[in-house]
Amino acid sequence: MKPSQFAKGFQARPDITTSEKRTALDRLNAIDGLVKSEAAAPAAPPSKSSKKNLPVTIVETPPTADAADESSQYRSWRIDNRYQPGQVIELPLKAIKPSPFNPRHFYLKSSIAELAVNLAKQGQQQAIHVIPDYDNPGSYFVSDGGRRVRALKEANKESVKAIVVDLPIGIQSYKLGYDLNVQRDSQTVFDNAIVWKRFLEEKYFQSQKELAEHLGLDESTVAVALSIGKLPEAVMQEMVARPDRFGSNMAYQVGRYHAARGTDSTLRLINKILSDDLSTRQVADIVKGRATTQESPKPASRQRYAQRHEIKLNGVSVGDLKSYGEDRLELRLRGLTREKRDEILQQLERMLLSN
Repeated sequence: MKPSQFAKGFQARPDITTSEKRTALDRLNAIDGLVKSEAAAPAAPPSKSSKKNLPVTIVETPPTADAADESSQYRSWRIDNRYQPGQVIELPLKAIKPSPFNPRHFYLKSSIAELAVNLAKQGQQQAIHVIPDYDNPGSYFVSDGGRRVRALKEANKESVKAIVVDLPIGIQSYKLGYDLNVQRDSQTVFDNAIVWKRFLEEKYFQSQKELAEHLGLDESTVAVALSIGKLPEAVMQEMVARPDRFGSNMAYQVGRYHAARGTDSTLRLINKILSDDLSTRQVADIVKGRATTQESPKPASRQRYAQRHEIKLNGVSVGDLKSYGEDRLELRLRGLTREKRDEILQQLERMLLSN
């Protein structure tokens, strides 16, 4: 990969091994652990001796990385700004900008709005990670925390708690952010479709095989995502809102249908998938012409529900409640803790026994 392939101000650095990448991930996780375990110290008064000093310090933590592991740019920056690795500081939101190598592309407005309400009531509990823009002092790229930044802006906040980390902006920072999102189960095939397609268009990688090898993925996984990436964003946006229904296999079939029928018909198919609870196999039959969107095959025993209510826990979808006919209800929940499951069971039992 040539340095000239990176945007202005970005520098290519030698690829890192899996163990080194894991070390960097562990370092970020260790920083979060230290911050959470330390009691908040009183804010340090801003120094008047240098214009480079950072804004108000929120939490002081001891250095977490050996100085020998630091890049020269980061070491120079933190010395000039009297910053200690792992320190949580408060930065103006206007100084924070998205990274061009952000692994996320889609952010649901409803999710941002819910988080904004939470932040307005409880404040920011977890610091974001940022990388200094060395070519534009005083500004920072988001390494991890794009959703929180958007929610803070939605809540009309002016500052954000942040940890300044030593990472190169480029494919390496993308890989680290991607791995963190995969760990949190927040990376979607639609994010991958958009970003990976751009990587190939802008020649960061010469082929999907090279991209797959660099990310440590099977080439078929990359191929499916790139196929989905041919869909218009408006179509993808309809599916992003329902990750429980549109995984990579379903989205792939929708992409095949779009290639043959166009956007309007595809949007109607998406609505039918949701309203009729179609399976991936049923959609594949529609794509192959063995069924139509008007009369898609269904098991004889399957009854169409009259109403469906999505159930959320702390803003995250955990299942749904469906009503059938005049006398049937179906409740499906997943991803609950044992305590929450038992609590819901007890409440249902009390409700049923009281009638």
